[in-house]
Amino acid sequence: MTKKTFICVVGARPNLMKMAPIIHAMKKQSDKLNVLLVHTGQHYDYMMSEIFFRELELDKPDYFLGIGSGKHGEQTARIMIAFEEILEKETCDGVVVAGDVNSTIACSLVAVKMHIPVTHVESGLRSFDSGMPEEINRILTDRISSVLFVTEKSGRENLLREGVSEDKIFMVGNTMIDSLERFLSLSKQQPLPLDGKIESGNYILVTLHRPSNVDDKIVFLPLMKMLAEFSSQLPIVFPVHPRTKEKITEYCPEYLSEDYPDFHLIEPTGYLSFLNLMSSAKLVLTDSGGIQEETSVLNVPCLTLRENTERPVTIEVGTNELIGIDPVNIKPAVQAILQGKLKRGERPPMWDGKSAERIVKILMDIG
Repeated sequence: MTKKTFICVVGARPNLMKMAPIIHAMKKQSDKLNVLLVHTGQHYDYMMSEIFFRELELDKPDYFLGIGSGKHGEQTARIMIAFEEILEKETCDGVVVAGDVNSTIACSLVAVKMHIPVTHVESGLRSFDSGMPEEINRILTDRISSVLFVTEKSGRENLLREGVSEDKIFMVGNTMIDSLERFLSLSKQQPLPLDGKIESGNYILVTLHRPSNVDDKIVFLPLMKMLAEFSSQLPIVFPVHPRTKEKITEYCPEYLSEDYPDFHLIEPTGYLSFLNLMSSAKLVLTDSGGIQEETSVLNVPCLTLRENTERPVTIEVGTNELIGIDPVNIKPAVQAILQGKLKRGERPPMWDGKSAERIVKILMDIG
């Protein structure tokens, strides 16, 4: 029997946690499958990429494109040009993409134009906010994909409503949770950062990176002031995304000083360290999609500082609450959690650590 060859694409840090379980599952079927990994380098610095490869037990990518940051159109175009050269060189049966970053849509477009089927992992998620670049990437990738793997029922419902054929849609669960299940116990061996300044269960973890939150000074400054106020009650641990750090330096450098001893702005961490930080937090404040999912499985309270979410199951079933960006609403929600009024969540269906196995079985069975 001829082996099938799949090219898996990653571009940004969240893609790695989603794709790693699939690559591991494919390599277990090495008698039937070949897998090549392309890293576009859309987001690239050591703490946001290389350490993740090591911690997720991934080999170095077969191709690293080194695209780097840039305007959406410019970045997407550079990825397309570089990826087309790979597909001209390599013969494959399909391209597997994940999530909603520019690498996802760029590589999908190239593959489809070269008549190579695209498989989209994490299909059908919708924020219904066309102002989000990620929303455009999701919709367009789903439109041109041949196989669509969904993580939750809303994904399937959205795709069917948009006219996607039912036989292309497969409910498989969430591969990001596969990574969490595989590495959670190992993450617990990581020391918490800050050399004893924080203790397990007694700090608030914060992540903010979306342009709508950090680029707009009118939005960002009240959020930072609110976080500084919270730090007088409970230590704040804030691993700062590079672009967020630029805005803090520009808008409010005082929060980088020692005037706020319990407002800890730290460098981005590796996957295992962050997983430990997240699982040990009293509360998580975030604008990240993936963190909404992970906290739901970890049963850690999560307040999402956005006006919408493409992951409604984390609210319907999990521990997530969509709270918006107005401190007037955020403050009482935080106080309620600190006083023990917790939302008890459940694990969403099929988020059992076996999603990648289901995906690989389906890919082997198709065609």
